[in-house]
Amino acid sequence: MILTIILFILILGLIVLVHEGGHFIFAKLTGVHVYEFSIGMGPLLAKKIAKDKTQYSIRWIPIGGYVSLAGEEISEEERKKTKGSNLQDKTILQRFMVMFMGVGNNFIFAFLILLLIGLIYGAPSTTPKISDVTAEYPAAAAGMEKGDIVTGINGHKVTYLDDISLYLTVADLSKPVKFDIKKANGTKTFYTITPKKVTDETGETKYAIGIVLKAETQRGFFKSIAYAFKEEGAIFKQMFVVIGNLFTGGVKMNQLSGPVGIVSIVDQTKAVGLGALLSLTALLSINVGVINLLPFPAFDGGRILFLFIEKIKGSPVDPKVENTIHTIGFGLLILLMIYVTFNDILKLF
Repeated sequence: MILTIILFILILGLIVLVHEGGHFIFAKLTGVHVYEFSIGMGPLLAKKIAKDKTQYSIRWIPIGGYVSLAGEEISEEERKKTKGSNLQDKTILQRFMVMFMGVGNNFIFAFLILLLIGLIYGAPSTTPKISDVTAEYPAAAAGMEKGDIVTGINGHKVTYLDDISLYLTVADLSKPVKFDIKKANGTKTFYTITPKKVTDETGETKYAIGIVLKAETQRGFFKSIAYAFKEEGAIFKQMFVVIGNLFTGGVKMNQLSGPVGIVSIVDQTKAVGLGALLSLTALLSINVGVINLLPFPAFDGGRILFLFIEKIKGSPVDPKVENTIHTIGFGLLILLMIYVTFNDILKLF
């Protein structure tokens, strides 16, 4: 467990470093003064102050981090002290780049990890092809075969191999599932399959269809680049489908995972090997990027939303109003984190 916690801290710390590094780099490029660049939260563990008066910090709680920029203060008096190098002194485009490149860095980082996986371990095919069907299960009984390509599930378009697991996860498997299929000879058909209720070794009841999904591996630099693009696209799609299903009820709030849940996932993943840990890091980096891009107060997306409002109305939103909205949003996020963490702890027992 100690190794698991160390790996969790390293993975999360690296993702935060990449994210906050994006804000930091573009703040420096656009001339915005950075008060502090911190990895971790809470009490100060170590610091170094550079010649430009930027403080580089490591804090005791190894979850999260931040970049403190000039101009984020509400007080006009404080802003006057750094006039010209405040965030608000820059153009909307410059401020957008400072806000966006945190998530932008997460997406670039994930792409590079996926490319590395392809180069080292081979590039898994993202084609939604069924690699096998299990005898005596509904898929085989209905006529589905090895080599069938799934093009749709319950009316949802399937583009990537990961889409199959995604749409089966959000589907109600107690009801029939419709599969749109392209056969090896090119003909198109569909199957309506009623999943089979089975009980696993732990006594938990699940629904099974009886299809095996195993990606074929290809090698080569260009194959690896194609894999990185397609797999990142598949993860993006997963994120937006899951977020959408949170509002429709397809995904329950108790299915979300916070830090405790991620520690458990890291523990399971490390047993598979380095390649699996790299895949998990890419997945988490994209997750952090997509969540931060949502137009919700306290997220980067929420701050970008205020830039669009400023552009439309022709003047900035009152800093006190914006700060109050972000503070309320941050409080709601803390409550959500407490709820998710509580559920994660319950799942351990």
